Amino acid sequence: MPMYKILYLEDEHFLGQIVSESLKSRGYDIHLVDDGKKVITTYNALQPDLCILDVMVPNIDGFTISKEIKAMNNKMPIIFLTAKNQTEDVLEGFKSGGNDYIKKPFSMEELIVRIENLMTIKSEQGRKNPNSFETIGNYTFHYDKFELKHEDQIYSLSHRENELLQLLSENINQKLDRKEILNKIWGDDSLYNSRNLDVYIRKVRVYFEKDPRVKIITLRGFGYHFSIS
Repeated sequence: MPMYKILYLEDEHFLGQIVSESLKSRGYDIHLVDDGKKVITTYNALQPDLCILDVMVPNIDGFTISKEIKAMNNKMPIIFLTAKNQTEDVLEGFKSGGNDYIKKPFSMEELIVRIENLMTIKSEQGRKNPNSFETIGNYTFHYDKFELKHEDQIYSLSHRENELLQLLSENINQKLDRKEILNKIWGDDSLYNSRNLDVYIRKVRVYFEKDPRVKIITLRGFGYHFSIS
């Protein structure tokens, strides 16, 4: 099982520790936050694979936080784990961007099944349909054809270029950790592969020179920000 990074918001200290330790024992990388005001900062630094949010927490409630996260990344899976169990609460949870809603009390087995289900869906959605394409500024990216097209010009992409561009396109207007890119595309973050990444970033930047709105911004000490203005 992959080690998924999970941001977990829970202000009940005892419950938060129990759930965190249980998930860690099953191989998940858990980051527990106990205050709604801290979530977005943690989210930006962590770039999690999934978020678990309580609703009734200090300062900013879980529904509001969910809307903020979805505004940054509408593909981020979110599970609400809360004592608010009225029908209108559940409906509000889904309206605010939640993908699943678990009422307290709950079993760890149920939570794990829900996590795995959402991660499976996310993985399947990430696999491009052969006839699908991604619009990036004035360009069209065909992942399964290894092609990037601008008007009548077609750039044939290498495997690494194709994988890098897919990862960037899945994180438009978001920060990408350099180590995450290296581990996902090369399998490790060695110095040799790090230098290779620099080369491929330069290549992809050249491809996008015909649309100044598309930028790969270097974030020193962290990674990159794929920006489309």
